[in-house]
Amino acid sequence: MNETNSDAVVLFEQRGHVAVLTLNRPEARNAVNGPVASALGGYLKQTEADDEVRAVVLASSHETVFCAGADLAEMFKQNTAALATPEGGFAGVAHAPRAKPWIAAVGGAAFAGGCELALVCDMIVATPQARFALPEVKRGLLAGAGGPLRIQRALPLNIAMELIATGDPIGAQRAYDLGMVNRLVPQERLIDEALALAEAIAANAPLAVRESLQITRDAAWMDDAAFWKANYEASDRLLASEDAREGPLAFLEKRAPVWSGR
Repeated sequence: MNETNSDAVVLFEQRGHVAVLTLNRPEARNAVNGPVASALGGYLKQTEADDEVRAVVLASSHETVFCAGADLAEMFKQNTAALATPEGGFAGVAHAPRAKPWIAAVGGAAFAGGCELALVCDMIVATPQARFALPEVKRGLLAGAGGPLRIQRALPLNIAMELIATGDPIGAQRAYDLGMVNRLVPQERLIDEALALAEAIAANAPLAVRESLQITRDAAWMDDAAFWKANYEASDRLLASEDAREGPLAFLEKRAPVWSGR
């Protein structure tokens, strides 16, 4: 898959070791429908399988909206199954197995499923105009694509509870101050800053990044014994890799390492 066609609902571009996926339904405020879910799920599998891709940026083609959530036309028809894939859930990515880091570039409203889509990512770069909300309770619904799980990991629990119970948005500045947003930048620098973060990650040993991120994701639900077991197992896997030999060798030879991902 290599969609550069401007008519595609998700655009794909590869810049070095970074893949850029751009939500591209501006006429529908990037609402997730079946084609969006299928495309995102397909690109997730593609980037996971491609050793040349070490990080993914998820962006929007809409000037003021990241993603408005689920397509209400499909919701009205009670066709919610069309908004998900069997392997990945909502938008094809909500609970898809994934090892590589994703960065959301949010320059506007990320509401409902759009907020959940941003929270699927490991990091968020945002502009001051960005807003995040899980307003499902205002419509008698549950944020069912991982919002309650992920927002209480991204924010202090009492703040997360307030956002879920009121459905009101949180602005980018407050989200940044509370640690949910990694970098807050002007609109004109949004993609460049997201790419800079992705490239800084991609410069590191890919296996080490993946193992380190996975154990960090899992640590939230592990007890100490489970954590240390997983920690030592991950360390053993890395020590047996070619990259674990390349890193120290490159340091001794005073050169940049050449990672093989093996």
